[in-house]
Amino acid sequence: MAAIEGLRIKNFKVLKDVALGRLWNQQKSQPLTPMTAVIGKNGVGKSALFDAFGFLADALKFGVEEACGMGGRGGFEKMRAQGQAGPVEFAIYYREQRNARPITYEVAIAADRLGRPYVLRERLRQRRRGQRHGQPFSFLLLADGSGEAWKGEQGGRQIDDQSDEEGKEVIELEDRRKLGIATLGALKQHPRIAAFRRFIEGWYLSYFTPDAARSLPLAGPQSRLNIHGDNLGNVVQFMEREHPEHFRDILKRIAEKIPGIGRIDTERTNDGRLLLRFNDRGFQDPFYAQQVSDGTLKLFAYLLLLEDPTPPRFLCIEEPENGLYHKLLEPLANEFREHAKARGGSQVFVTTHQPYFVNALEPQEVRILEKGADGFSTIRRASDDPIVNNMAEEGLPLGGLWYSDYLDAR
Repeated sequence: MAAIEGLRIKNFKVLKDVALGRLWNQQKSQPLTPMTAVIGKNGVGKSALFDAFGFLADALKFGVEEACGMGGRGGFEKMRAQGQAGPVEFAIYYREQRNARPITYEVAIAADRLGRPYVLRERLRQRRRGQRHGQPFSFLLLADGSGEAWKGEQGGRQIDDQSDEEGKEVIELEDRRKLGIATLGALKQHPRIAAFRRFIEGWYLSYFTPDAARSLPLAGPQSRLNIHGDNLGNVVQFMEREHPEHFRDILKRIAEKIPGIGRIDTERTNDGRLLLRFNDRGFQDPFYAQQVSDGTLKLFAYLLLLEDPTPPRFLCIEEPENGLYHKLLEPLANEFREHAKARGGSQVFVTTHQPYFVNALEPQEVRILEKGADGFSTIRRASDDPIVNNMAEEGLPLGGLWYSDYLDAR
């Protein structure tokens, strides 16, 4: 299962220069854990960090110009860190499999004379088999839409055994506002680029909104919840159609984890829609999704997401605590962690400002985002503080330490 080990962001909103985990030239740094939670006060950049993943996913699907205008980003100049003239840059350090050699993807986005964003630079690179030092080999290298790419088998064996000139292909993209990985990743002769493209396409970002999930979309199955969850009914249709027996087991397990719910089942309408029914232990008649509380609906959506037979490779959730009873947060955090550590589970990345959620976490799983003296964000691991580590080892919950200001900069 592919996993992100490190990430670096430059000039994106309040993230002037922020790095998490391990990068290719920082081998002594600790990689991101299977589950990572980013905490911090309001306004320190948690939403910007969440949106960095969203921007990359949007740029792959729609192009950088469209992505700059989506999701309230307001265009390139509003998206770029205030007062900065350089490009917006992202670097992702990841492994396709647990023991595979890591791959680094780097992309820089700038604006032309008319203010239109375009891809200034783009590179995918990986050390060859047996290479321990020096610059990794770039099997995709583009500048202003032009450059070179190397054909090769996934896993790099063909590239490992050939000279730098063998397999090289001159690239000239028709539209420099499109990512090279979007175009080349659709071609059979570039399987490793295609693998990275599929990796990003497999990301799932969630800012679940109960009101959106209560809507009644048109009938039609869909395999995965969208960012706000307004296709919950479509996902239920998909699960019942494609995995009927497994889906009944899922509903039973979820019902056991939601307080007050005795059974969850479905009802088909005349127009082909599938309605969720929540059977409350205190009432004879069931409640439909449109009638249950925000917390019940949100908890159901998250648990359904974790029960996906083909889970996303990377699961990014912003503020899962909103609308949930505080005593449900620690169990929910444990559910996320168990899923992240399970074989075939998703890597989980969460932003939160709720100490009850953090109580379930360990110091190495928590990153603290803060505002620096210049107004831009800084980030550090909770486990970098020996006092925090010692207190956690003595059994003090991490959320309680955060509430008592032990995680704040001193």
